[in-house]
Amino acid sequence: MPTVHGLEFSYSLYALPPGRFPFRRWRWELWHGANLIAAGWRLSRPDAGRALRLYAAEHGHRLFGLKAPERTDRMARGDLPPGTTERFAIGSITALLVPRGLELVPASL
Repeated sequence: MPTVHGLEFSYSLYALPPGRFPFRRWRWELWHGANLIAAGWRLSRPDAGRALRLYAAEHGHRLFGLKAPERTDRMARGDLPPGTTERFAIGSITALLVPRGLELVPASL
């Protein structure tokens, strides 16, 4: 099976402020360039990171006309602390998750 390299997605991951729900929620957004690919919220940060990885992998497979692998319970597990860059491989896709807005931070001289 061929492996595709060089694919990059940006993400936003943050805790939602307390609202009418008595539990903490994490908002996630997945971007490919200027296009919002997927968004949602999860009850825990690791679950939000898992959602980011899965949707990025599915979109990457579609971009190249490949069949996405079946989802399993163990696929894309692990925490994704906000602000970290991560390389992941799911199926035939290897991609990079980069925090959104990182390119907007001015470089210190």
